[in-house]
Amino acid sequence: MEHISQLGTQIRENTAYPDILVISRIFQPQEAVIGEYVYNRCLQDPDRVIVLAAGCCGDKIFDKAQQFPVYRWTNFSLWVNFLGGNFLSNVFKPFLNLFNIICTLLLAIKLYFRYHYRYIEWCHGYDFPALLLLSYILPIRFFIYLHGNDLVDISRHFLWRSLFKITLKRAEGIVCNSSYIRETLRNTFRLDTPTHVINPVVRPEKFGTPSSLSHLDDLRIRLRQAYNIPETAIVILSVGRLLKHKSFDRVIDNIPLLLTIGVDVHYIICGQGTCEQQLKSQSQRLRVDQRVHFAGYVPERELAGYYAACDIFAMLTLEEDKAKTKTIDNLEMVHLEAEYFGKPVLASRLGSILDAVHHEENGLLVNPDSGYEVLQAFKRLCQDKQLREKLGRQGQELAKRKTYHRWLYNPESRYSCLLN
Repeated sequence: MEHISQLGTQIRENTAYPDILVISRIFQPQEAVIGEYVYNRCLQDPDRVIVLAAGCCGDKIFDKAQQFPVYRWTNFSLWVNFLGGNFLSNVFKPFLNLFNIICTLLLAIKLYFRYHYRYIEWCHGYDFPALLLLSYILPIRFFIYLHGNDLVDISRHFLWRSLFKITLKRAEGIVCNSSYIRETLRNTFRLDTPTHVINPVVRPEKFGTPSSLSHLDDLRIRLRQAYNIPETAIVILSVGRLLKHKSFDRVIDNIPLLLTIGVDVHYIICGQGTCEQQLKSQSQRLRVDQRVHFAGYVPERELAGYYAACDIFAMLTLEEDKAKTKTIDNLEMVHLEAEYFGKPVLASRLGSILDAVHHEENGLLVNPDSGYEVLQAFKRLCQDKQLREKLGRQGQELAKRKTYHRWLYNPESRYSCLLN
């Protein structure tokens, strides 16, 4: 017997009531790439969505300010991380995952009887067994989103992999945040389910400042003065956790080489991580510690000043040995943010970055393992102001483009997102 969620009912684009339940373990105001992605999705259709998410610090004040209803379940992961760090988190991870599955399942059923929503957008692969059960219990259709780590984690376990394939087959559609994730999905599962690519977008409000040219110039001047950087110097910026595969060390290696050919260059690194002391030692060993500036953790609202102050944004990320898709969750956002502020990007020719950086259009793509290729790209960008301005201008145009999630419900439209 055909399940009611598979019946071909007419989908209306405009509704007078919320008919989409958006479920995510990660959501604003928690600063995370998936949470930002989901929040931007909700802002596109505030009259259609109801949000069900895990709790986080500051969520009550945040939720009251939203144009759509937000419901939360208790997030015990925060308490476990606070009390015992990574060790306790790993010990209790199976129990926490089970708790998330049970909470989302029960609360989604409860919300159905209140709103009678027709669709679920499950905004990551995590906790998917609850979604699979809901698809049998409730007369709904659903879309599932994939970001990278979720797909990799599930694929490692035979049982989860088998159940996940059933879930994907039952879906109305699969949404990947990059073309690379879509290709990874195709290489992992053989599916007939329509697969869409909806890239992340930049939300200017997250930076908390007006983006007028005069204001950004003021931010640029103030931040350079704070680090004692001359206005005429070239500033390279990187933003991210200080982890080995992010290859901040390869950018530092190029600073003395650029100084040798007469480029007055400074390098600012925003972020914290396990490699911080190693990077500082490297800077001292190469005698560029006065040129390499460690900003530490920078809140999103303050990042605008750093983007405004730089001339080049550089991330020479490497693939990790154990899982090539291990870090693709957050590769794109910082590139897109730099482009939004009109900065040329120097990046690795790798994975999901290819969706955000187009070679010779809004940045330069290099093989991060080729020291010569990296140095030549830095030289071009440092010595050619017109090239920097052209790439930055074109990148700004690309960063402002959007794909609307509502197009998922109208795939016949010529403006629909990318399909199989």
